[in-house]
Amino acid sequence: MKQHRKVTIIVNAILTGFLLSACATGDFGGFAGNQAERRADTLAMRGQHADAAALYIDLASRATGNERDRLTLLAVEQWLDAGDGRRARNAMRDVSTPDGGERLWLWHSNLAALALWDGNPDEALKNLETLGRETLPSVFRSRVEALRADAWFQKDDPARAVEIYMLRESWLDGRQRVDLNRRRLWAGLRVGNVETLRKAAETEGDPVVRGWLMLGALAASTGQQGVGWSNGVARWRDLYADHPATAVLADLRLPDGTTLEYPSQIALLLPLSGQNANAGNAVRNGFFGAYFASSSGLEQQQSIRVYDAANGNARDLYARAIADGAEFVVGPLLRPRVMELAGESVIPVPVLTLNYLPDEMVAPPGLYQFALAPEDEAASVATRAVADGHRRALALVPNNDWGRRVMTSFASSFEAAGGRLLDYRDYQPSSQDFSIDIEGLMALSQSVQRYQRLRANIGGPLQFDPRRRQDADFVFLAADASAGRLLKSQLKFHYAGDLPVYSTSFIYSMDGRSDADLNGIMFADTPWIVSPPAWIADMPALYQEYWPDERRLGRLHAMGYDAYQLIGELYGARTGPMNEIDGATGTLYLDEDGRVHRRLAWARFERGQPVAVPDAPGRDFLMRDSGTEAPAKPAEEWQRTPLEQ
Repeated sequence: MKQHRKVTIIVNAILTGFLLSACATGDFGGFAGNQAERRADTLAMRGQHADAAALYIDLASRATGNERDRLTLLAVEQWLDAGDGRRARNAMRDVSTPDGGERLWLWHSNLAALALWDGNPDEALKNLETLGRETLPSVFRSRVEALRADAWFQKDDPARAVEIYMLRESWLDGRQRVDLNRRRLWAGLRVGNVETLRKAAETEGDPVVRGWLMLGALAASTGQQGVGWSNGVARWRDLYADHPATAVLADLRLPDGTTLEYPSQIALLLPLSGQNANAGNAVRNGFFGAYFASSSGLEQQQSIRVYDAANGNARDLYARAIADGAEFVVGPLLRPRVMELAGESVIPVPVLTLNYLPDEMVAPPGLYQFALAPEDEAASVATRAVADGHRRALALVPNNDWGRRVMTSFASSFEAAGGRLLDYRDYQPSSQDFSIDIEGLMALSQSVQRYQRLRANIGGPLQFDPRRRQDADFVFLAADASAGRLLKSQLKFHYAGDLPVYSTSFIYSMDGRSDADLNGIMFADTPWIVSPPAWIADMPALYQEYWPDERRLGRLHAMGYDAYQLIGELYGARTGPMNEIDGATGTLYLDEDGRVHRRLAWARFERGQPVAVPDAPGRDFLMRDSGTEAPAKPAEEWQRTPLEQ
C-alpha cells in the first residue's frame, strides 16, 4: 500500500500535465495531414490534452490501417498528458505493434509512460532502451529522455534522474522548453523520499546535481512552507547563487528577506492531566513532530516549554509563560480556557488558541484562533457539492447543538454558492429507526396518500411502489458512524439509495468496525487521515506505530502539526496578511477576525474503507487510487464532539 501510494504521488506530480514539455505531437511533418489534425496539434500544444485526445480518436475512427493506428497513438499520448490512464490503456489495446518509423516511436514511448503509471520503471526502461538504438529527431529524443529520467525517480535514484534531465536540455529549443524541463525535474524532486535525496546529495560530486538534490530534500521535508523551508532556501541560495534551480525558486512564494523571522521561545498550553489529557497529549505529539521535521531549517534551536492547562486560570498561565520568556503562545485547547484568555484587553505576546471563541465574543488584537471546527467541514461539503454539479439539497442532521451548528453553516454556504436547500429533518441520534424522518424528507407519505386516493376511486387493489421526490440532487448527512450506518441503509430502503450522500469527518470514527454500510458516502476530512500530502505521507503510520493508543486521535496529531506550521506564518504576518498553508488538517487561511479556517480533503467509502478522491472535479482518476488519569469519557469522543468542555 505504501509503495502504491508513492507511485501514485510520483505519477500525479510528473506525468500529469508535465508531458506537455516533451510532447511529440505536431513536430513531424506527416502528423498534420488535414485541418482537423492541425487543430488537434494546436490543442495539444496549448495544454488542452483531453480535447486533443478526443479529436485525434475521432479522426482515428474514420481512418484505416497505419493511419488509424498513428492517430490512435497520438490520442493515447494526449490522454496520458491529461492524466487519463484508463482511456490511454484501452486505446492502446486497439493498436497493433508497428513495424517501424514514427508509429513505433510513439508505441514504445506510450508503453513506457503506461508502465510508469503502473509503478513499473524497469518495464518502462526496457521499452525506452529499444528507442535508444534508434536515430530520433531531437523533439522525440527529448520525450524519451524525460520518461527515462522519470523511471529513475521511481527507482529511487534521484541523482541519475537529475543527470538525465540536465542532459536533456541539449535536445530542447528555446528558453520556454528549458524552463519546462526544469519545472518537470522539480516536480519529481519535491515528492521524493527525504532520506534518499539527502544521501544522494552527500555522495554526489557534480555541484549542479548536488544543488538540485539538496533543494529537493528541503522541499520534501518541509512541504515548501514554514520556517524550515524559508530559512533553508535562504542558506541554499548562499551556497548555489548561479544554480539553474534559481529559476524555479523565482516562481515560488518566498519571503523578501534573507530568513523568516520566528520566535526563539514558544509556550504550549495544553491539558496534560485529567479527563482531557489524551487530547492534549495527542496535540503535543503532533506539535513536536512538526518541530523536529523543521528544525534543520532553523538558525538555532527553538525552546519549547509545555504547560499543563488542565487546571487554573488561562490568564495566569499565559502571564507565567511570558514571564518565562515566551515570544509566542499556542493554546489553550478547551473553549472555556480560550474565553478566559480572550478576556484580556491587551495580548502583549501573540497567541494561537486551539479552539474558536463564541461568535458573539470579539477577540483582542494578537489573539488568533485555530480549530477543527465542524462548520468548516459543512462549508466544504456545500462547496464540493456545487462543484460536482449538485444544486438542490436535502439534509439530515442530529437534533442537538452540534447538528444545528453544522446545519447553519451548510445552509448558508450552500445557498451562497448558488444552491438551494429544499428541505431538512433533525433526527434523534439515539434512535434506531429513522423511518418517519426519512419518509417525510423524501415525501414518501405524499406518494402513499396519492395511491390510497387512486385505489379508493378505482375500487380495487393496484400494484404500488412508493416514489420518492425527484427534485433533489443529493443528501447532506450529518452523522457519526453509528447513526450513519443505519441512516444510509434506511435511505436505500426508502427508495433514496441512488441519491449521492455527502458528509463530514464525523462519519468516519475509525472504530475498527467495517464501514461497508457507508459505501458511496463522500466526506470531508483532514488530509492527514485520508490523503496526506507527500511531505507528511509517512507521518500518520509513524504516529500509529509510536503512539498506538492514539490511533483514533489522528486529527489532533494533525492539528498539533499545523499549529507549529502556523507560528512562523502568523509571527511574520503581524504587519500583513498570512499566506495560505497546505496543512495536515487542510488548506489553511486567515480571515479578517483572526480565525484560521480550513479547506478539507475528500474521501469516499468503498468496500468498507475510505478511499481518497480528487479535491476538485476534473483531476485524474489515480488520485482515488494523497502517566495521566483515564479520561472521563472515551477518547473517541474527541473525534465526535467540539472541544468545548
